[in-house]
Amino acid sequence: MFWYTYILICRDNSYYVGITNNIEKRVILHNSGKGSKYLLSKLPVTLAYSETYPNKSAARKREVQLKGWSRIKKEQLISR
Repeated sequence: MFWYTYILICRDNSYYVGITNNIEKRVILHNSGKGSKYLLSKLPVTLAYSETYPNKSAARKREVQLKGWSRIKKEQLISR
């Protein structure tokens, strides 16, 4: 099973970074209001970027790294 680190663009144009083992299901869950309390006021969200990892640990490490990045750096990654 693969794990993914992903970046969502929220309705207010902010970014949300997370991990999952099923991207399509996770985006649907977020948009249904059941994925994250943080996102409730920022719905709907759109998947902007994702990366694949062999395990949850590697995906989590990348998530932590991306969460520490500036908005500009995230935008550069998304636009590649």
